[in-house]
Amino acid sequence: MYGPIADTIRTQRLVLEPLAVHHADEMAPVLDDPRLHRYIGGEPLTREELRARYAHLVAGPAPYHQEYWLNWIVRRARDGQAVGYVQATVAPAPPGFAVTPAAAGSTVTPGPPRLVASVAWVVGMPYQGFGFATEAARALLDWLGAHGVRDVVATVHPGNLASAAVASRIGLRRTGETRDEEVVWRLPRDAAAAE
Repeated sequence: MYGPIADTIRTQRLVLEPLAVHHADEMAPVLDDPRLHRYIGGEPLTREELRARYAHLVAGPAPYHQEYWLNWIVRRARDGQAVGYVQATVAPAPPGFAVTPAAAGSTVTPGPPRLVASVAWVVGMPYQGFGFATEAARALLDWLGAHGVRDVVATVHPGNLASAAVASRIGLRRTGETRDEEVVWRLPRDAAAAE
């Protein structure tokens, strides 16, 4: 499955630049604080490990996976400083169904194909508290909506109050679902339809 190719996204204060392998050189120091990994897991990667990870992400999944990966480095517009990243994994959503009334024969028909994006945002410790995560995540949702992706979810560690606040500010709503011990947040259908 092939989808849209990530292109540069600009906001008032940020530039979201499509991921490239060379970004590892400047992102390694941004992501090098162990506190950053408390909720997202793992530990800081070396520059070489991050280069290998970025090479994998840029290559994308095997075609039979029926998903595509979109990744951006988040930069401050005023000076080009890398401050974090946003990402979306886009895959086919489970089909919806329409049922005609009993008087018309109660026919069940599959709905149109849909895509669902699982989104994430990470901002380096020195750059937190300035609204960059919210601004970048909002820009990501707007870009996805403009490219036909209306179903959006994010998973947030229950202790990560800052990330939960970002999810709420960009219009996602906490659900009763969990995935891998994280809380699932979902863009309400009415909000997705309005975009």
